[in-house]
Amino acid sequence: MPIAQNPLSVEVTVPREDVALLTVEGYLDVDTATELQAHLANQLHHGRRHFLLDLTGVPFMDSSGMNIILRAYQEVRDRPGSVHIIAPTPAVRRILDLTGVSITVPVSDTADEALALVDRQPDGRPGPPEQYAEEAEPTERQA
Repeated sequence: MPIAQNPLSVEVTVPREDVALLTVEGYLDVDTATELQAHLANQLHHGRRHFLLDLTGVPFMDSSGMNIILRAYQEVRDRPGSVHIIAPTPAVRRILDLTGVSITVPVSDTADEALALVDRQPDGRPGPPEQYAEEAEPTERQA
């Protein structure tokens, strides 16, 4: 089995019982994406519903990395849960924006901002909280 040219490092912390923070460092590509996938699967197995992916240390990501993120997003939608991307590098942010992934998966500057988004999601529903804003605000009725 060949050794990846650019190994990936994934550190997992659990800020809350249902939230896993995965700090990813290195190239997230076809050679390394399965490493991230294994960590996500392990956390799902342990009952985590919300995933914060800190991509500060990822200088490059290809479609394999995006597919892992989107698969995780699809997996947690029904739990209900969420996936959040934290502080992607400019190159990674550009890919997320160009492919539309940043529209589906919320992007935050810090883990605290991502946790605040998790807390604002009604009933733990996935996706950006703004899509629930109209539902959450009661409408006034004329008598």
